[in-house]
Amino acid sequence: MHLRVAYKLIALAFLLACLALGFAQDYKEAPMLADMVAAGDLPPVAERLPSNPLVVEPNSEIGVYGGTWHMGLRGGADGANFMRTMAYDSLLRWEVDWSGYKANLAESFEANDDATEFTFHLREGVKWSDGAPFTADDIVFWNEDMMRNEEYRAIHPPAGWLTTGGEPVVVEKIDDYTVKFVFTEPNGLFLQRIASVDGAEPVRYPKHYLMQFHPKYNTTNLDELIAENNADDWVNLLDLKGGGIPGTPYDARWQNPELPMIYAWTLDNGYGDGSNRVVATRNPYYWKVDTEGNQLPYIDQLSYDVGEDVQVLVLKALAGEIDFQDRHISGLENKAVFADNMEQGDYHFVETIPAAMNTMIIALNLTHKDPAMRELFQNKDFRIALSHAIDRQELIDVVFVGQGEPYQAAPRPTSPLYNEQLAKQYTEFDPDLANQMLDDLGFAEKDSEGYRLDASGNRISFAVEVITALNPSWTDSLELIQGYWRNVGIDMQIRTEDRSLFYTRKEANDVDATVWGGDGGLDVILEPRWYFPFSNESNFAQAWQVYYNNPSGEGALTAPEEPPAATKRQMELYDQLKSTGDAAEQEALMKEILQIAADEFYAIGISLPAPGYAIVKNNFYNVPDSYPNAWLYPHPAPTMPEQYFIRSGN
Repeated sequence: MHLRVAYKLIALAFLLACLALGFAQDYKEAPMLADMVAAGDLPPVAERLPSNPLVVEPNSEIGVYGGTWHMGLRGGADGANFMRTMAYDSLLRWEVDWSGYKANLAESFEANDDATEFTFHLREGVKWSDGAPFTADDIVFWNEDMMRNEEYRAIHPPAGWLTTGGEPVVVEKIDDYTVKFVFTEPNGLFLQRIASVDGAEPVRYPKHYLMQFHPKYNTTNLDELIAENNADDWVNLLDLKGGGIPGTPYDARWQNPELPMIYAWTLDNGYGDGSNRVVATRNPYYWKVDTEGNQLPYIDQLSYDVGEDVQVLVLKALAGEIDFQDRHISGLENKAVFADNMEQGDYHFVETIPAAMNTMIIALNLTHKDPAMRELFQNKDFRIALSHAIDRQELIDVVFVGQGEPYQAAPRPTSPLYNEQLAKQYTEFDPDLANQMLDDLGFAEKDSEGYRLDASGNRISFAVEVITALNPSWTDSLELIQGYWRNVGIDMQIRTEDRSLFYTRKEANDVDATVWGGDGGLDVILEPRWYFPFSNESNFAQAWQVYYNNPSGEGALTAPEEPPAATKRQMELYDQLKSTGDAAEQEALMKEILQIAADEFYAIGISLPAPGYAIVKNNFYNVPDSYPNAWLYPHPAPTMPEQYFIRSGN
């Protein structure tokens, strides 16, 4: 279908939704807001809503107002959980079933034929959580005063999806409620990126609030504000108040409760301020209604308990103290005890369909700072030998309760981009072959403890870094893998750490090896992190991804390093893919990228994940029975948490 026709149909669907609502101005609101209106502390609901609020059809039924949604956060760097529950609102959004994207903050949108210009028509009258208008000026502020400002850009180089030909996108203000994104070259994946979790970037910066921290607008007391907030300079100050600090998990949306937002709930207190609980309360200016004109969200508050130990969250769920959650607690190792406790805990399961293609991936650092380690890790036969030394079936049986199959870092079997060679190569448990390969590499000599020695006579030893609390199965698996590799003479040490330190070390290229999950099993084109050095999540080659995304190295914690020819070819192919809006051509180019990935064998996978689950209290409604599980589809957010509700008395 032609793009313009498709977008016109989307606009028509919106008009039909408005007809279903009867263009009603007799909107209804939560009792807590009605009380504030009656007290004169808040404008009437019709004045708080845009002229064309987004009409949400509830997943099952019209909800009721009230209640608190109880959840848990793990440690001090779990900001992704906010994105997954309260903060997924951008110009576009995914369909609930991930079959496509649709209008959201934008009431309609269109693209030109060569995918270089994208125009968004904003909903007139949308307001920030403090009541100030959300307009084209906010998006232009992000683009002109932050993204394309030389000082700010030096610390925050634009993301790859926001650039073409090395030039960042230019946002043109057509009028107060219309913006045009203009690229120098075609950007065929731009609309999908806007609908993904990445799309928060252009619409998260309220100009009316943040301009006080910018030298272009504040010529009176900026230095005082910098000093008062212990900031290094205005860029750091702006990050503290409204942005994110590179190399850290800091995101002002979660740490600064004063920051106005456009989300259904806004924070009452900052995450990481020492509190063991973060609370978010409904946004009185939220710009969505249900099909009967009830302003959303239905739920009054979100409450996130903060704790380091996942078992504490599991115990809370078993006791019925978590209303709805899958993140952190829904490991396969916990499913049996959750199932046995369903009646007592008064909850049920819903299914999550993983987009992930691997339970865990071990990434040796191919761009290691130590030349000897880099040479060792870049030797493909060394990586193949380590892979053959792993007894994946035992891992699956012991750690993953028999669920899954041996698998490398490859698209899932149900993906049209499935590559059998990439998925299944080197997964056979063959320690004899592993030993022979390591002997042939020149590592036959061993020390007194049976560990192999390199050409310099040093023990072959390295550490694999893993986040302590993120996924207990990773540490359990590493303990078994440590034994498998010990049996073929390789000394692997397990280094556990928190998420903040993990990210700091890997982005500074200070690691030997890391463990992470297998993103990109279904969202292959949008999330190719494991198929070539695509982003800072391509843990196997941090310096190569900097070369691809930031060749000058400006602001990066790692210096760029030119990759081998095959890897550079993948980067060229992906640039071609991004430059076309033709889905068939994109698929063909991605298949070529995947074949090169199969030939290069960058990282070591373990097993294909089985379907997951979430815990849902029996009085918690409008959660679908099944939904995708992915970061770019930041589950469960695309299922519209604003229309979840709690029915008391069940």
